[in-house]
Amino acid sequence: MEEKFIELEMKISYQEDLLSDLNEIVIKQQRHLDEVSRELSLLKDQLQEALERGSAQGDLAHNEQPPHY
Repeated sequence: MEEKFIELEMKISYQEDLLSDLNEIVIKQQRHLDEVSRELSLLKDQLQEALERGSAQGDLAHNEQPPHY
């Protein structure tokens, strides 16, 4: 009977260690996802600004006559 208790305690200990390790992995992955999400948001903002600048410059260039006229 005591052997069963020891075996169960060992299994519980192993499960606790495994759970702790998995929790650390999930935390690291979430941090990485947060970082990637921030970078993506920044890139979207930069792209939007570039498109707006290009559109504004394109409107000006479209209304101006070329230099050879």
